[in-house]
Amino acid sequence: MSGFRGAAWVLAGFLYASSAFAVGFMLGSIRVMFVAPRLGETLAVLLEAPLMLAVSWWLSRWSAGRFGILSNFSDALLMGVIAFATLTSAEGVTAVLLFGKTVQSYFDGFASAAGMIGLLAQVCFAVFPVVQAGRGCGALGGRRRRGAR
Repeated sequence: MSGFRGAAWVLAGFLYASSAFAVGFMLGSIRVMFVAPRLGETLAVLLEAPLMLAVSWWLSRWSAGRFGILSNFSDALLMGVIAFATLTSAEGVTAVLLFGKTVQSYFDGFASAAGMIGLLAQVCFAVFPVVQAGRGCGALGGRRRRGAR
């Protein structure tokens, strides 16, 4: 991937966000159709969030590892910013085009308890690449050996 080095954080961010969006769309569909009607929206989101965060942690390592940016703090930060912008844009577009919401109602949804939990999870999602770069996680999540590059 050396030809893409200058844009590695962009590509890693898009890969991370699109992968997380695909998993989140599947889990969100299950939450909305089966869990929320029985337990309520807030509890359903509370149950989904830890699973989504665990998947996102792994996807962050995997995406950053593919483009070799986990050893570079600024690349990891930019990857997280791109991923957050991509994920929230994809969710907003999906809400408007597939579910008939207005852009305003999409943003208004963040004012509910479930919306705040979801937004907090998205902020965690965005920070994961930075945390992993700071911890020295490799593509498979292991700690780098002391002195290894």
